[in-house]
Amino acid sequence: MKFGVVIFPSKKLQDLANSYRKRYDPHYALITPHLTLKNSFEATEEEAKEFAENLREIARSTNAFSLKTAKISSFQPVNNVIYFKVEPTEELSSLHAAVNQEFSEQNLEYAFVPHITIGQKLSNDEHSDVFGSLRMTKINHEETVDRFHLLYQLENGSWTVYETFRLGKE
Repeated sequence: MKFGVVIFPSKKLQDLANSYRKRYDPHYALITPHLTLKNSFEATEEEAKEFAENLREIARSTNAFSLKTAKISSFQPVNNVIYFKVEPTEELSSLHAAVNQEFSEQNLEYAFVPHITIGQKLSNDEHSDVFGSLRMTKINHEETVDRFHLLYQLENGSWTVYETFRLGKE
């Protein structure tokens, strides 16, 4: 079974992201707008339970933190992904590192760039047009993150919550 670890932003930021995603992201119907902490990985139900226990510990030792977005950016030329750039913070980087430390044998494909995808799998021309019209857009949004989620993928390709982890002492 496939699992992943994400932060879901507030409904306000999700609604804004979805206003772009419904046009530019073919995964729009499969997963809610999110910030990925751990890319998808294969695990058995038993391994997932063990991983969830470790995530509970990480959550207990991590305090709530601020998530800020200010602009729209792109991973071009590596790939044609357009996203809300999330300002990296020590707390967010530490949480990412702690979650991924559980999988030390797994190489991270890319450096951690906190973001919320709003467009992907665009042709070069499409990407150029869309990013060209969006890149000057200011997304001044700030909110407090107080939880993250372990997700699993259903047979139809969509993702759903396996367990939610609240940050800080319960």
